[in-house]
Amino acid sequence: MSREVRRATRLLLAGCVALLTACGGPPAVEAPGTTAATPALWGEMTPVVSVKELMRDMLDPIADNIFNAVGTVVTDKGSVDTFPKTDEDWDKIRIGAVTLAEGAYLLKVPRPFAPPGDLNNSTGPNPVELSPDQIMEKVKKDPVEWNARIEALRNVALEVMDIVKKRDATQLWDAGEDLDIACESCHRSYWYPGEDAAFYKRLRDRMDQFREQEQSRGKSK
Repeated sequence: MSREVRRATRLLLAGCVALLTACGGPPAVEAPGTTAATPALWGEMTPVVSVKELMRDMLDPIADNIFNAVGTVVTDKGSVDTFPKTDEDWDKIRIGAVTLAEGAYLLKVPRPFAPPGDLNNSTGPNPVELSPDQIMEKVKKDPVEWNARIEALRNVALEVMDIVKKRDATQLWDAGEDLDIACESCHRSYWYPGEDAAFYKRLRDRMDQFREQEQSRGKSK
């Protein structure tokens, strides 16, 4: 699947994307300047929303600052590459990278995976998503992998921050692919029950059903 198709699928299924937070991870890393005698954090961290909402309203939208930084526009006259040209363009990428780097660590704060009553697309025969309880079980069973996924996402954001300092637009192409891999690798592990041929058929069926429902709503207005 192309990056664009995978991202569209992520947004549809997750109500967002696309990555997910956990309960019960290892202790937080000590902040700079702390010692064994001082706390790792300066105060309590209380989550406000579920992982699904955090992804939908913060991490996924801000990732578009990076995803959309470079691209290829196809016209009747051929294809044209787009890339950052102005200070404002680079500022937007930097804001995306910094927010993603810091925001990724919010995934370490224990919180529900979905809002109350939201079971993802996990009900019925051959569900295309895992339920919040199933995701939680996987994270509790192996918190090391969960934290590794978070670090992978954060590392891409740090990579982009460095690219912004150098203003190297050519490296943004690879960074966008790295970001997509980090996101989708986490989704495959914690969101989708199995990406085989049968999975994609069920996914296409769900997407077709979703489009038909949206078209029916549009006609009824």
